This record gives sequence, C-alpha cells and structure tokens, in this order.
Amino acid sequence: MSLLEDSKERSDEDILALCTSHPSLFALIVRKYEAPFMRKALSIVRAEDAAQDVVQEAFTKIYLNAGKFKKQEGASFSSWGYRILINTALTHYARAKRRGDSTARLDDEIWALIPDKNLQQFERRELQDLIASVLSRMPGPLAAALNAFFIEGKTQEEIAGEAGVSVGAIKTRVHRAKAEFRKVYETLQAKP
Repeated sequence: MSLLEDSKERSDEDILALCTSHPSLFALIVRKYEAPFMRKALSIVRAEDAAQDVVQEAFTKIYLNAGKFKKQEGASFSSWGYRILINTALTHYARAKRRGDSTARLDDEIWALIPDKNLQQFERRELQDLIASVLSRMPGPLAAALNAFFIEGKTQEEIAGEAGVSVGAIKTRVHRAKAEFRKVYETLQAKP
C-alpha cells in the first residue's frame, strides 16, 4: 500500500504532520478544503480573483507552518486552517479598502470571528480619517485642544503649560471643543 493510499484513512492532523517529510501529501488537504475555503474567502472579499489569491496564500501559510500545528483536544486542523484563511481574507479586505477598491460590508458572522485585539482594525482607520476630517473643519485652538487631550493623551496641565494659558482656560477650551466637534460631526453625517 502506497503512502498516498494509506494517508486517505488518516485524519487531517496526521496528514498535515506527514506533509513536513512527504510534501506530496499536502495535495490531499488542498483537494479536501479548496472548495469550502473558496466559498468562505468569496464571502469575505466578494471577488473571485481575490478569493483565489486568498485561498492560495492561506494554503501556502498552512503548508509553511505545518510543523507549528499541535494536535490538541478541541483544536482540529479544520478550525486552525479556517482561522488562517479568514485572517488572510481579512488582510486582503483591509488592503482593498485602504486602496479605495469597492468592498462590501462584512457579514456579522465574519465580525464575530475577528479576535478582540484586532477588532475591526481596518474600520479603525476609517474612524481616524473621520476624526481628522472633523478636526480640520474646527477652529484651530479648539481642534488643537481636542487633539492634544484625546488623541495625544496629554493632561490639561501639560496642554496649559505648552499653550501658556491657565488650566481653567484649557478646561473651557476642551469643553467648547467637544461641543464644536459634535456640531461639525453632525453636519458631516447629515450630508448625503
């Protein structure tokens, strides 16, 4: 019985482990997961050519990291492989969105899979752009006060020292800046 025939009865985890010494066995994993990976990638990136790139990159990562996969209870190859695929697809999605390529909204199922530390990392960039847009439309001293206090994380005492004004003046400026920020933001959101 050949190694290929013998491997058909093995688990995905065992086949992955054997791939490090017998690379041709990886074809079994590719054949088994190519179609479902393609469906999942397509549901994220929404374009067939991009989905094909995602699947190919995911399989490459899986193969190159095969030695790092450790068989554990509750951690199957399938869940590990899908995690790599989804992370790869989300990276492609984020790049496309940054480039301004048309992208669809991600399904709630996909958002649920994103780990908290990376929560909506590509949406964070969009929020930063919105904040910068609002600040650029505000009067200089108010925008500077908000930027220093909320974005740079400076204390009101530090801001007052740098601006050469009293802490009370900075408190007033930050309070006014918040109201102005809200007004400019609402104006921007009202535009079609």
